[in-house]
Amino acid sequence: MKLKKVITVAVGMALSISFLVGCGKTGLDNGSNNETTKTEKKAKDLKIGVSLSTLNNPFFVDIQTGVKELADEKGSTIKILDAQDDTAKQSNDIEDLIQQGVDVILVNPVDSSAIVPAVESANQAGIPVIAIDRGSDGGKILATVASNNVSGGEMAADYIVEQLGEKAKVLQLQGTPGASATRERGKGFEKVAKEKLAIVDSQSANFDRAEGLTVTENMLQAHKDVAAIFAQNDEMALGAVEAVTASGLKSVVIVGFDGTDDGLKAIKDGTLSATIAQQPKEMGRLALQAAYDHFAGKDVKATIDSPVKLIKK
Repeated sequence: MKLKKVITVAVGMALSISFLVGCGKTGLDNGSNNETTKTEKKAKDLKIGVSLSTLNNPFFVDIQTGVKELADEKGSTIKILDAQDDTAKQSNDIEDLIQQGVDVILVNPVDSSAIVPAVESANQAGIPVIAIDRGSDGGKILATVASNNVSGGEMAADYIVEQLGEKAKVLQLQGTPGASATRERGKGFEKVAKEKLAIVDSQSANFDRAEGLTVTENMLQAHKDVAAIFAQNDEMALGAVEAVTASGLKSVVIVGFDGTDDGLKAIKDGTLSATIAQQPKEMGRLALQAAYDHFAGKDVKATIDSPVKLIKK
């Protein structure tokens, strides 16, 4: 009797396993809804949605230009939305793009964490998402096109050490809290600076020139002996230049990040010491090209690097 009962249980278990396999659902594969379907489509037939963090910053205007130029060359339909540095507006904008049935979404997140639910909504709709300059902390991203921000931060710190020697006092202007670029540039800079420089203060100025001016003015009141300032973008660096000039301080080394036209002009004029130059137009083109490659049935790298270099007078 015992042997008969064991055989009956074993047969029942085998039938249950067979049923689960036949249905294709075991309860272990919870990510299947996040897969984007690889449908081949010509560039001229693609409807492209773009969400940029802000168009009040020349860097992101250049990204927009790079995307638009390539889209025009290929004959694609494109809709570009400005999130105005508002995470809620960006999420709503992406939901609108999904409802409009775009084929792909290119996104430059205001905040790498706050963008996750919007990315996941696109995933559920089967729309591939490509991140530009800043990544997403979650959801499925087809590709992230960005400069090596960590390496760029290290380059900025090394330049300051080269100019001033070790243990020089330095201020850091950080970008938007939560943005991956803020974290990565800070990580690279601090990796070198904590060992070879003296960081006396670090505060966010949200990648904004006016805030860069105000925050720098406040920091200089407490640190009049500062020798250098690292700003995580050129806009904040240019604000810092104004603050330093107004304070009457001399010979403060100021390093920006991005290589915008205004930043490069300031270096030529001698008011900005250096910048870690990105290529935002190329970044925009690379992001859209990744979308074209995807719809051409090609494999797309998860991370697409856009080069950076130190620019000084």
